[in-house]
Amino acid sequence: MNANERRVKILELLKKEDRPLSGTEIAKVFSLSRQVIVQDIAILRANGENIVSVHSGYVLQKNDEKTRVFKIHHTDEQVEDELNLIVDLGGKVEDVFVYHKVYGVVKAPMNVKSRRDVLEYMSDMKSGKSTLLKNITSNYHYHTVSAEDSKTLEIIQNALYEKGFLAKLQEYEPLDFSNQ
Repeated sequence: MNANERRVKILELLKKEDRPLSGTEIAKVFSLSRQVIVQDIAILRANGENIVSVHSGYVLQKNDEKTRVFKIHHTDEQVEDELNLIVDLGGKVEDVFVYHKVYGVVKAPMNVKSRRDVLEYMSDMKSGKSTLLKNITSNYHYHTVSAEDSKTLEIIQNALYEKGFLAKLQEYEPLDFSNQ
């Protein structure tokens, strides 16, 4: 099998899976090193494939999903409630990012789509491995949330508003974060 055929097979693997696949898992399928797979993923991305890196591997982003960015404000103690609210209503938290007046946009992938994912995320945060990104901007942060349709995103937005989690954009914040 040549490199192009292997990349097609990697895409097929990612399309079949609902969960992230690590570079090591993919490498085992092809009896190759993880480094070769990382290079293949980079080439696939350069060719326009929407492959997202998350803490536990690679995910192929489905293009039929709708996304919306929400500006959020809450305490550390409310993180789990906020994430569970989103996933319980059918959303997937793609990422978390902050808009810093000096550094600009600082972003990290999340790929949280279930209560189990929320529990794992919370466990990682409580373990002391890192702190919440929102803490560098006084609890203000953003999430890109995807869902199967716009109506689901509307329901999520209304629920976030009702819980007091939505925050207003300030004049210095860009309205479109897709170019950041």
